Amino acid sequence: MITVSTDGSCLRNPGGAIGWAWANHDGSSASGGHPSGTNQVAELMAVLEAICSHPGDQPLVIQADSQYAIKCSSEWVAGWKRKGWRTAGGGPVQNLALIQSIEAAIADRPGPVSFVWVRGHRGDEFNERADELAGIAARGVRDGVPVPAAVVAPEPDVLF
Repeated sequence: MITVSTDGSCLRNPGGAIGWAWANHDGSSASGGHPSGTNQVAELMAVLEAICSHPGDQPLVIQADSQYAIKCSSEWVAGWKRKGWRTAGGGPVQNLALIQSIEAAIADRPGPVSFVWVRGHRGDEFNERADELAGIAARGVRDGVPVPAAVVAPEPDVLF
């Protein structure tokens, strides 16, 4: 089983620079950003990037502090799809392209994807790491120093 924590950051909601990040519990991570967005877009991007970065048949557990991202990705999506991508009130689904991309990534992944909510900013090591990386990415984009969305491998074990 692979466990990954995700988080998003928006420096001014809406319209400010955003950052997203995932932190695999094995120590690897990735982050990136965009000059403008919302906190919800950042959270959804983190989920999408985590799924796309972890292909294969091993079960993938995504831990997130965003109820919105979790419910969009796992609960509400089926009803929206059934209703022609309309909400219960008949309005358009917000962030539709990202939600459809998450749905497709989950469907294309041979292994199952599940979600677990964690309380943010409460000392969970991996949630805090994802939060830190997302903030760094958002500030980097804002300041013109974008952080590449590259995977950072875990430190190798040193044997003495």
